[in-house]
Amino acid sequence: MSVLTDVHPEFERHSPLKIAIVRALPGLGDFLCAVPAFRALRATFPGAYITFVGLPFARELVQRFNPYLDDWIAFPGFPGIPEVPFSPDQTALFLNQVQSFKFDLVLQMHGNGSCINPFTLQFGAKFNAGFFPAEQRCPVTNGLFLPYPEQEPEIWRLLHLLESLNIPLQGAHLEFPLRTPDWQAWAVLAETYGLHLSNYICIHPGASVGDKRWLPDHFAQVADILAAQGWQIVLTGVESEVKLTRTVMDAMRFPAINLVGQTRLGTLAALLKNARLLVCNDTGVSHLADALQVNSVVIFSNSDPRRWAPLDRQKHRVVGDAQAPYPTPAVVLQEALDLLHQEVIYAS
Repeated sequence: MSVLTDVHPEFERHSPLKIAIVRALPGLGDFLCAVPAFRALRATFPGAYITFVGLPFARELVQRFNPYLDDWIAFPGFPGIPEVPFSPDQTALFLNQVQSFKFDLVLQMHGNGSCINPFTLQFGAKFNAGFFPAEQRCPVTNGLFLPYPEQEPEIWRLLHLLESLNIPLQGAHLEFPLRTPDWQAWAVLAETYGLHLSNYICIHPGASVGDKRWLPDHFAQVADILAAQGWQIVLTGVESEVKLTRTVMDAMRFPAINLVGQTRLGTLAALLKNARLLVCNDTGVSHLADALQVNSVVIFSNSDPRRWAPLDRQKHRVVGDAQAPYPTPAVVLQEALDLLHQEVIYAS
């Protein structure tokens, strides 16, 4: 039984429940870090119709995670949320629409609530839950809001919210379902570029913002040493990172396979799943490797590893942080070699 049934005895018997999750954050990692919360929510309310309110890129992810999520609605914009330009008319139209849906529960999983709570509270739901800034007054009096846990990892921030509702957790691990077309696309890449299963290392020098990127020549140095040991080097990234990756390739002495801009998300996931190791910045691909249980070295140049680093620090090595950015290639290489050595021992 959840705390929701204590608030309203008919809640659990109302079928099907209509639940909205509001998380209009821009990154792949933002979505994947919420998957453990989606999983727990679905396990507790298997018959619920769960709608994700987010940015356009999340629509494909909602479809991929259809065991947990049933629908996607585009976030319309709201004052203080920079990802979408605010149009009062568009937001008013959106709120009129969602009020007609008569949601039973709206979960604010966007952030500390300072800007987004006034938006979610206008859904007209029977219950609202989420976070509010610890230094401010709770926006509602029904006890379903928590002070925002600033010091927690992102995954656990959301899970603690569900715990406060007495919703049993189903583990904190990430996941990313791979489908037949993803494997087929990987097979084409493997044949085209001569990729050998578990004999290549992915190097991902990009990140969503420039100050989170490790230096290109540092990536090149690490890639060269790994290539000298016989590993195939595969460079990955999105189309906007073509120039950055070319800088890395130009700084390398050994050849590399450049797949930047050539892989959809599912193809990239299949590529990672068959890799021996990923070396990357703190960006979405790091969380993808975590979800796929692929060893990684994650470089933090200007972000907080306490919040965004993978929880398993044995499989995913974390170097650097905002206070000590730009670790040396030697530090990154040592972690990479240690992980590769462990894999050799395990395989033997």
